[in-house]
Amino acid sequence: MDILDSLKMAGTTLAANRLRSALTILGIVIGNASVIGMVGVGQGAQRLAAEQFESLGPNLLFVSPGQPGQRRATLTAPKTLVLEDAKAIATQVPAIKEVSPQIQNQQQVTYGSKNISTLVIGTNPEFLTVRSFDVERGRFINEQDLKRNNRIAILGPEVANKLFGIREPIGQQIRIKNISFEVVGVTKPKGSFLGSNQDDAVFVPITTLANRIIGRTSVYGLQVTFISVTAQNPASMSAAQFQIRNLLRLRHKITGEDDFTVRTQEEILTIVNTITGALTIMLGAIAAISLVVGGIGVMNIMLVSVTERTQEIGLRKALGATQQDILIQFLIEAVILATAGGLVGTAIGMGGISLVSSFTPLKASVAPMSIFLAIGVSSGIGLFFGVVPAQRAARLDPIVALRSA
Repeated sequence: MDILDSLKMAGTTLAANRLRSALTILGIVIGNASVIGMVGVGQGAQRLAAEQFESLGPNLLFVSPGQPGQRRATLTAPKTLVLEDAKAIATQVPAIKEVSPQIQNQQQVTYGSKNISTLVIGTNPEFLTVRSFDVERGRFINEQDLKRNNRIAILGPEVANKLFGIREPIGQQIRIKNISFEVVGVTKPKGSFLGSNQDDAVFVPITTLANRIIGRTSVYGLQVTFISVTAQNPASMSAAQFQIRNLLRLRHKITGEDDFTVRTQEEILTIVNTITGALTIMLGAIAAISLVVGGIGVMNIMLVSVTERTQEIGLRKALGATQQDILIQFLIEAVILATAGGLVGTAIGMGGISLVSSFTPLKASVAPMSIFLAIGVSSGIGLFFGVVPAQRAARLDPIVALRSA
């Protein structure tokens, strides 16, 4: 019997038991859809992270206190970055273009009877260009604001909407930690960054935040949360990173391990991609368990089919069918079930990815090669789990098979 005849017979047999065939492939459908969906969402998360890092600004480096992965649950806190470090970087590192230190603190902001909790960011005028922010109306912080500790505030668009709605916020007075601030500007929408809404923030002069709101000082000077730095151009990123590290080691009188970290956007993005990639693999592996369960279901139903079709197998052997013919026949049926489940599951997975892309910021998608691989794996699972039932059918003695009918 040739392959074409075996395919026709397999199709006829499976069509005669539509409900059982549909239930058999359900496990493969669920498994394949889960794998496609998890991989697509994972790749979408990586693309979203890359886009968000690009939106931060070009040629950006971050200087943060503490060593990479350092445990903070210690009795002696590490020396932190201070505002003077940022000033030294701005004046003594030739490879950099602009520097913007930041202090961040969650505070209650009120206007009239409205009260919200939001992130208050103390920074300097260079923040706009370093972090690629724009002012939609009004103005941003200037040098006079820093020198005089002026109580002025620039609102993110979401904060402005929460506090003022359709009213014009510029010129109004808001209160931060029971201290009055005049609103002088509103930033353009920026969007989220790694789950943090950059539009839900209030910007004030860094000196005002430190001296009037949080009052955080140390023996080393005015502490900052981190320092953002832009290099002159992409080619000078490595030089800027090296020069900043050497300068801060000298300023902090370090002879051993650094008490700060200097990272580029690419390095941080690599870390994020490593994490999201590992999560994608883990989720894909968990989803792949459904494929194995589906394969076991295929094996189970094929074993039942062998038992039910004992007379048919005996009759075919009596009429001249070889063990190879019977083996191929049952293998084809198993592969058809698994492949059909793979195709349906892939279609459902792609549909789920389209929904995720439509209703979330994740631009989830799967490469065509991954789709073909998923279908191929499904067919392989059918082939693998169909071997045992097919061998059992092929080894049946025709006389015993006919006698048991």
